[in-house]
Parts: sequence; structure tokens; C-alpha cells
Amino acid sequence: MIARPNSGKFPSPLERALLKLGADLSRARRRRRFTQASLAERIQSSVATVRRMEQGDPRIAIETIARALMVFGELDKIRTLLDTAEDDIGLALMDEALPKRVRAKRVTTESGAL
Repeated sequence: MIARPNSGKFPSPLERALLKLGADLSRARRRRRFTQASLAERIQSSVATVRRMEQGDPRIAIETIARALMVFGELDKIRTLLDTAEDDIGLALMDEALPKRVRAKRVTTESGAL
């Protein structure tokens, strides 16, 4: 993993996550014995973009990362990045907003009587 000082543009946890993603993409490429040039060709990108992606550059488009994942046979990973069924915080917030009681609505007739 390439360590670079926090540029101040992004929070440290974000930079660390992007650096790890880049390192993981680099490792996946090398395990498959792809050169950066061959990966660039397969994802319809430039070698410079592949280098920046592997360095964790935050300016890399998610489409480029998705193409790399597809080439590696790991596209399903992107589908589960934020699975709302497993979003514990979101589900807890929804539960907090649930009403305490649920009452049946009153039905009125056309004359206005109940």
C-alpha cells in the first residue's frame, strides 16, 4: 500500500479506505498476472488511470472501478456496497420514526355523519 500524507482535502479514514481499495485492486491485477497496460485495455482506460486507481486517487470514476471489478470477476461486490436490507443505522432510524400507536381511520358517509 502506498502511504501518502493526508492532503487535507479528505478525512483520513476516507484516504485510508481509498488507499486500501487501490492496493487491493493492484494485488488483484497482479495475482491474475495482468500488466497495467493489459488491464487498461480491458477496462477501456489509460495506463495512467490504472496507476492512479491503484494509488487510491479519489478522482477515479466509480465506473472505472466497476469495470476493473468486472474484469476481475468481482462485479457482485459493487452491488453489495450499501445493501439497504443490512443498513443497521438506517433501519434503526426508521424504527425510531415509527408511530407509537396506529389507529383506524374514521369512515364518514357522504352526509358527513359517522
